[in-house]
Amino acid sequence: MIPGDPSFAMWFILALTAVAVAAFVREKWPVEVTSLALLVVLLIFGALFPLTGPDGQNLLSERALLAGFASPSLIAVLALLVMGQGLIQTSALGPLAGVLHAGPGRALYLILLALPFLSAFLNDTPLVVIAIPLVGALAATAGVPAARVMIPVSYMAVLGGMTTLIGSSTNLLVASALEKSGAPVPGIFDFIIPGAILAAVGGLYTFFIVPRFLPDRASLAGGLKEEKEFLAEIEVTPDSALVNAEAGPEGFPALQRARVRLIQRGRYLLAPPFAGYTLEAGDVLVLSAGREALSDIMARHSGHLVQEPDGEDDEKGAEARVLAEVMVAPASRFVDMKLDNVQMRAWFGLLVLGVQRREILLRHRLGATRLEAGDVLLVAGRQAAVNALRGTQDFILVSGSKADMPAVGRGPAAIGIFVTAIGAAIAGLVPIAVAALAGVAGMIAAGCLNIRQAARAVDRKIFVLVGAMLALGTAMQTTGGAAWMAERLLSLPFIDGPWATAVMLFGLVALTTNVLTNNACAVLFTPIALSLSAALSAADPTLDPDRILFALTVAVIFGANCSFASPIGYQTNLLVMGPGHYKFRDFAMVGAPLIALLWMTYAVLAKWYFGL
Repeated sequence: MIPGDPSFAMWFILALTAVAVAAFVREKWPVEVTSLALLVVLLIFGALFPLTGPDGQNLLSERALLAGFASPSLIAVLALLVMGQGLIQTSALGPLAGVLHAGPGRALYLILLALPFLSAFLNDTPLVVIAIPLVGALAATAGVPAARVMIPVSYMAVLGGMTTLIGSSTNLLVASALEKSGAPVPGIFDFIIPGAILAAVGGLYTFFIVPRFLPDRASLAGGLKEEKEFLAEIEVTPDSALVNAEAGPEGFPALQRARVRLIQRGRYLLAPPFAGYTLEAGDVLVLSAGREALSDIMARHSGHLVQEPDGEDDEKGAEARVLAEVMVAPASRFVDMKLDNVQMRAWFGLLVLGVQRREILLRHRLGATRLEAGDVLLVAGRQAAVNALRGTQDFILVSGSKADMPAVGRGPAAIGIFVTAIGAAIAGLVPIAVAALAGVAGMIAAGCLNIRQAARAVDRKIFVLVGAMLALGTAMQTTGGAAWMAERLLSLPFIDGPWATAVMLFGLVALTTNVLTNNACAVLFTPIALSLSAALSAADPTLDPDRILFALTVAVIFGANCSFASPIGYQTNLLVMGPGHYKFRDFAMVGAPLIALLWMTYAVLAKWYFGL
């Protein structure tokens, strides 16, 4: 086995695939960094060790490997994200806030039931962005813990996205990989029947079962609030009696009548327990105490009031403040910016007390933390400053807000453009990519969003990740790596025909998508599905190759959307993780049974609907 030999190229690509999967799972580097590194290695390998095809051309040339970045389906995905941002920007779905008049409890049910139908045509990410503050406000009004409803919001949106080709970026990317390989591409509604059956089964489980097993977990702000207590922010000045005060097992003796909740020390955020900590000049203490105790403490130490639950001003005239949680939106201009550079206090008049990423409260070098979409910031500030965040597309207010959606501005125009574009694609007048790009142009021309907002809506992670994974898929097919993996799968003892192969593929993809991103998983397994289909057809000439390919393609689509057991597999899971204050195990606890339920449902469909 020498460089230039096809077997050398195949084993190199398989090894590179294993390394890439491990890097994506470990998440030591950002997704786009890993994707770019993968792409660079592929390009260098293709240039140094060309693989010559029958026509004498290099099958691993830069033209072949970079072709995925011009994929019409990838362009369609990005354009649909921009159109979704246009709907958010114009509050086009603001009339949905009318369900508030149905009563908060009933409105929650109506929103959950509406999500699958909307996500069949709308990209689920902007849809969940719209739903989070609305559902959070309704849950607070109805007295329902946010943790009971946020995961169902994500699951319902994902389930609805399984039903049509445009319902999810995952579906479109599978179509892109098929098109790049010259295989037939499913139509928009070709798998709506099996998709609707899976969505119905999963929806019933999500609606009736999932909330019963989700925890009643306090929010970041709720963990700091105490009824009939105040929150205060005390700065330890150089001449303060608190300098060098050491905490014992029961707290700080000098603050016996108060509970210290957080300590801001420079760029570090310290959380309880504080036993052994010694206070230093410059520390900022966030503590809670009753009115009498707090008045006494603030008389002896400099500080200011952060929050007063009764809504009254402090007796000393300090300005009452509120605590709130705000989530970094996917299209925020502050994504990848350090918290120090965001300057929340200077720009928004808000003090950041903590940052939660997934289930972890980041405590070290708070100011140097680079924000990611889905991060939840615990902020303190005047009510007016918190309310002002509702007018920005950078943050989503996920607590402390019970207001309706903003007033409709250019919403009708945005809806009209979106419906026209999708309708043209459904009718077959123009390809999906053309319709989506025309819709983006129409929204910009109509003033629904400007160029800057449209550019922010383009998810560069999706662009780089999908382009790199399409290049890897091309390399796997041309070197024979996909065929080798298909042969290994077909040689398993329990794989004895098309039905077992389809069921096995669904399960394998569903498991993998919970450790990789759904988009990477879809692009990675599509070439394997093509090779499996070809091998099955060659083994039994009586089989209909188109039917087998369609069943295996749908298995990849459905399986890649089954990212329910982990928050890292799907962006909507990450978006609800902060507002719902979930831990990884919460997704595994309710998501793993859902995957098993959908797997069994697909096994029945593979037999009776696809006729395998």
